[in-house]
Amino acid sequence: MGRKRCVGGDGSKMAAGCCGVKKQKLSSSPPSGSAGPGGGGGGSHCGGAAAAGGEPGALPPPGGPRLNGIGGLAGGAAGCALSPPLPPSCGGGPAGLSPPASSLLASPGSGGPGCRKMVVSAEMCCFCFDVLYCHLYGYQPPRSPRFTNDPYPLFVTWKIGRDKRLRGCIGTFSAMNLHSGLREYTLTSALKDSCFPPMTRDELPRLFCSVSLLTNFEDVCDYMDWEVGVHGIRIEFINEKGSKRTATYLPEVAKEQGWDHIQTIDSLLRKGGYKAPITNEFRKTIKLTRYRSEKMTMSYTEYLAHRQHHHFQNGIGHPLPPYNHYS
Repeated sequence: MGRKRCVGGDGSKMAAGCCGVKKQKLSSSPPSGSAGPGGGGGGSHCGGAAAAGGEPGALPPPGGPRLNGIGGLAGGAAGCALSPPLPPSCGGGPAGLSPPASSLLASPGSGGPGCRKMVVSAEMCCFCFDVLYCHLYGYQPPRSPRFTNDPYPLFVTWKIGRDKRLRGCIGTFSAMNLHSGLREYTLTSALKDSCFPPMTRDELPRLFCSVSLLTNFEDVCDYMDWEVGVHGIRIEFINEKGSKRTATYLPEVAKEQGWDHIQTIDSLLRKGGYKAPITNEFRKTIKLTRYRSEKMTMSYTEYLAHRQHHHFQNGIGHPLPPYNHYS
């Protein structure tokens, strides 16, 4: 599936895909076909940004922008092929990807004394797979999960195949309760990312699901004041037509692409629809917010093992139903 890498800008309230402007969406993936950050807007950008609203650099209020897309290529084994896929049911499983899912199954988070316990967990990826599986196969939606329902800004990202090509990614900067937020953005990212067609059953065995919870938002005065591989960045700028635009990259994007600060900023400007030459003076006008994220990734193969490990049974005709795990 030689699909383009998603790109786009954001606005302030509605969700949007990264291809074609549906008002007020935001993408966090590199521009597709980019000739390189800072190049003159060459390459086919999968979409433009909608006019942004709200206070510069501020975290939007509830109901704020949904964000779309994530970048970077990574290697990895493909999921197992089942035809049709075995209906899932959650439980402990093999290692995950970032960090290993199995290390967080019983006790989310890691680190020595003084380290903050992580909130993101393998169960969140498992729940996302449950939601998507039930939707695609017409089962009742899974019941509420057991992990925390605290509010966080979040992203749900889908990648596919051995080379983990992007298959959909949409999230929000507005803090949402995790149970409803993950339920909503699982389906939004899988079915409504305008860079891709809606996901199908046949793709399930090759999918990877990532959940990113965004934290530690900080407005900075210097557009260089962030660390590659540590911070995600959200920029706000005025384009050549005088319209306010915003765009974001999640923390892993710049590192995966091998970009430095300037390359990342310039790529993000192009992604946000800025077409004029990029000068250092213009970069200094950018309003930048940096943030961090907690991320967990799980493959469909790991998800099945996770489910089958606990041997949950149902009583309505299909094996290992996702929702029984949460009853």
